[in-house]
Amino acid sequence: MTEYTYGTDYHYDRDADGIVTVTLDMAGQSANTMNTRYIPMMEEILTRLQAEEGLAGVVITSAKKTFFAGGDLNGLRDIDSAGPESLAMFEANKAPFRVMEKLQVPFVAAINGAALGGGYEICLACNHRIVVDDPAAIVGLPEVTLGILPGAGGVVRLTKLLGLEKALPYLLEGKPAKPQKALKEGMVDEIVASREDLVPAAKTWIKANPETWQQPWDRKDFHYPGGDALHPRIRQTAMGAPAILYKKTRGLMPAPAKILDIAVNSMRMGVEAALRMESRGICALAVTPEAKAAINTFFFGTQAIKSGSIRPEGPAWAPRTSAILGAGMMGSGIAWAHAQAGLPAVLKDMELATAEKGKSYSAGLADKLIGRGRMTEQQKAELLARITPSTDDADFAGTDIIIEAVFEDIDLKEKVIGATFGQLSEDGIYGSNTSTLPISVLAEFCPDPTRFIGLHFFSPVDKMKVVEIIMGEKTSQDTLRKAYDYVRRIGYMPIVVNDSRGFFTSRVFSTYLDEGMALMRDGMSPVAIERAAWLTGMPVGPLAVHDETSLVLSQKIRKTHEALDKRLGVENGLPIDMEASNAVVDAMLDQGRGGRRYGGGFYDYAADGTKSLWPGLAQFAHGNGGITLDDAKDRLLYRQAIETLRCLHEGVLNTEVEANLGGIFAIGFPAHTGGAIQFIRGIGIDTFAARAAELAERYGDRFAIPEGALDRLRGAEAKAA
Repeated sequence: MTEYTYGTDYHYDRDADGIVTVTLDMAGQSANTMNTRYIPMMEEILTRLQAEEGLAGVVITSAKKTFFAGGDLNGLRDIDSAGPESLAMFEANKAPFRVMEKLQVPFVAAINGAALGGGYEICLACNHRIVVDDPAAIVGLPEVTLGILPGAGGVVRLTKLLGLEKALPYLLEGKPAKPQKALKEGMVDEIVASREDLVPAAKTWIKANPETWQQPWDRKDFHYPGGDALHPRIRQTAMGAPAILYKKTRGLMPAPAKILDIAVNSMRMGVEAALRMESRGICALAVTPEAKAAINTFFFGTQAIKSGSIRPEGPAWAPRTSAILGAGMMGSGIAWAHAQAGLPAVLKDMELATAEKGKSYSAGLADKLIGRGRMTEQQKAELLARITPSTDDADFAGTDIIIEAVFEDIDLKEKVIGATFGQLSEDGIYGSNTSTLPISVLAEFCPDPTRFIGLHFFSPVDKMKVVEIIMGEKTSQDTLRKAYDYVRRIGYMPIVVNDSRGFFTSRVFSTYLDEGMALMRDGMSPVAIERAAWLTGMPVGPLAVHDETSLVLSQKIRKTHEALDKRLGVENGLPIDMEASNAVVDAMLDQGRGGRRYGGGFYDYAADGTKSLWPGLAQFAHGNGGITLDDAKDRLLYRQAIETLRCLHEGVLNTEVEANLGGIFAIGFPAHTGGAIQFIRGIGIDTFAARAAELAERYGDRFAIPEGALDRLRGAEAKAA
């Protein structure tokens, strides 16, 4: 057992009425967690409570900003067996909650801040839950987003508290609830105005309900809200839910299916048996590649970016003014991002009508939020007041950050950058929203390349909350620091990469499009190609997504790079093989198939919004088919993973964290893998290398792994071991 110093991690206070207030306050931590001291702490607290004579009730609260942050993910990540030791650990974690439920005095949770995961499971073991009226005081069970399940009683107790139908969305989606929503749903029982009101309100309830200590589910007359396991509606839900779940997860995420199974079956057995089944369930999930991937990427990876560990050192920087040059789709979206974050923006274009239209894009997005009850008319007016349409450079003289978002044409960018750089404030920075053009080349068009950086947003900007920050050869660390802070300031995730043709995201995304067309060229049915992509977990098939981005744009980008090659005196400067794409795109455009916005591309689009694959695609099949579904799936994923690995090996990418998160949020690499590099680790480095070699021998050198590219991954694994 872990050594434990008496009373180190909590405060214990008994009042004259016999009510004990336990205030959790784990030493040396910003939040209370289920770390190695958690079980000894809980055992000590419960031992003291059991020894109290005349105990009238217990209030559990927190001295931290949050109530309780949940489990220790470091320990969870290290679990490598679902055997008896792991089962015993999970059983020990939840054991204190049954002791609480049987102590025969009322327990009240006084929730002063976020109570998520294990924190909310503590609350579920209480008889009454009171939360402060603060949007930050959210409650919920987010474990499913980390590839696991609420293993300290969360699945069983929430199902009993709310009933199956109301509990499932919170269990299967992991979304938290703010106080008012939580009260309405029955996740909490009472709201108070301030934190100071919490403990008094809890004591008042205990005094008014001295006999309310037995949980409803421990009573003989207990009935599930909404119906028990035999109720027709519940049976219908239980029968239909797996199909609905498969449609969402595609069978790629084991946690939701396991949670559903436990929630349904817990209704058919006693509390103790259901809790044991839940423990077995989290044991099974904790060792899955999906859980390891989710914990590594979505928790530790996101924490690394939020903590600023990959940000250059220096004081925080917050731009006060901004300008966006170009009021097209990207520029309009960036203006929205600025205005929503409270950053005033001048939106400039050659024609005022175009700039006004760009502002109206934000008005449309605001109207949608109003329709959903997430924005008021007053808030819309305030947001739109932050966007100033303009045709005059003087309107943004002295601005802190300028974002160039004109068309991907190097001659146009040269003209715009040179003409507007002088409008920056003394410590301002200039960003280009280019998706593929080298920042070092574009920086030549401005007088101070140290203050020039790439800021690559993704479409649609209001939904794609990530920005690829591209360092040019002369970009200063000071500019990178400011760009990083700017991206965080507007609420987006920064991914820092070094300069290269196509950078990281465009390179990898292009391989996905190209491999889709290579499969079609090799004789695979377009329907089967799109199905293979769906089965891998890609959000949209390569042919469908190419229609959305447009074949016209693909050809324009290629011609831009050809012009750049000519300017630089090089041949085929792009580092990726796009042979299949180039042939198909040109032929499609010759036949008037430019993509969705041009009336049709790989798909035909009906007036009612439906679509179907264009029969004319058969002309591109030059192979004899016979490609297995497994080969097609691996070709689509391995092509992207190998290109990501190349970017890491070449120094375009700096960290695995950015490779994984950037691939998921910017490109749509399947989230269940944890990202492309985590995908390699999940499969096993040697297994991945062997499969890549098979694909290279069968389908071409684009699947060949560069010599030494896996050494960094192997070295990291050896160091960890």
